[in-house]
Amino acid sequence: MIPHNGSFRPRVVGVVHLDALPGTARGASATRFPLLLDRARRDAAAFAEGGANALIVENFGDVPFVKDSAPPSTIAAMTLAVAAVREVSDLPVGVNVLRNDVLGAVSVAAMAGALFVRANVYVGAALTDQGIIEGRAEEVQALIRRLATPVAVWADVDVKHAVQLAARPQGDLAEDAVERGLASAVIVTGRATGQPVSLSDLQAVTVAVPTTPVYVGSGATAESVHRLLTAASGIIVGTAAKADGLLANPVDSARVRMIVRAAVNSPVLGDAHGTDS
Repeated sequence: MIPHNGSFRPRVVGVVHLDALPGTARGASATRFPLLLDRARRDAAAFAEGGANALIVENFGDVPFVKDSAPPSTIAAMTLAVAAVREVSDLPVGVNVLRNDVLGAVSVAAMAGALFVRANVYVGAALTDQGIIEGRAEEVQALIRRLATPVAVWADVDVKHAVQLAARPQGDLAEDAVERGLASAVIVTGRATGQPVSLSDLQAVTVAVPTTPVYVGSGATAESVHRLLTAASGIIVGTAAKADGLLANPVDSARVRMIVRAAVNSPVLGDAHGTDS
């Protein structure tokens, strides 16, 4: 169970990028879905072998993404994928249903035993490549309560591949997500997948929500993690953990181990923003 007081703070969270799911624009037939699950298990096992503290499963291959209500086939596939990942590791698992189906993600998490979800747009509104997406924090929290499930929400602050409809300081956005949206953690990203985070943005968010875990959501590498963890509770890593650092490649446990070693050696480990899970 993840308490909503922020005591759950994994240091390194590995992203299991799923290939295009059946029923999506680039997805293969449902009969080939077991192969996709095998790849998800392989990547999850590599993260676990490398020492990651948690995992998050997302339908990264489903471009172009549905805006905020994924089809039933996607929700079914995500539920099976999360269950498959949990078969190969006892690490805590999260769910991100792209682009922003947080209600679907909560449902997947509740049924498959995941413990947190990522909400790309949780409060406010953003202009994205899917159009305007509005946060639905009240509906999300109400669903969590109805399902009586210990699912925590990790909310992006000014998420990548998007711009806020009205420019506001990132610290203000983080405060709204936590204090008015009841998010348990917040995530700060660069402008796009794999792009580095602004350290000043990260520091502003950390100051604004000092008792809430703050995660780096893009661009973290073994070389940058030491600097990033001076202002963050942990990192969410995807691209940097892949073989040769290429997004399309499988997760490389040796690269994961390098990132984890750098994170563990960070001088902030165990302070107010760095309690290991």
